[in-house]
Amino acid sequence: MKLKYGIAFVVLIWLAFPVITRSAFAVTAEVAKKCQILSAKAFPPRVPGNPAAGLLNGTGREASQYFRKCVENGGNMEGSDKQQPPQPTK
Repeated sequence: MKLKYGIAFVVLIWLAFPVITRSAFAVTAEVAKKCQILSAKAFPPRVPGNPAAGLLNGTGREASQYFRKCVENGGNMEGSDKQQPPQPTK
């Protein structure tokens, strides 16, 4: 009896998986490159060429959120957020 429910559950997941993955948003290479450039301008590294040195403005989490927001906006960050640019950290 338990085996029958287990098999039914696996078949249900197997049938639902293509429907779930079909609705996922795929990031294009152009959008990713544009957002990477915008993120690098908004959050420059403290030491150029050394990502372990940290960021001059903000934190890694803020840079990640900025990149994610940029991707969600399709690479258009002008006017999408009305906040001040990140301030330098000390």
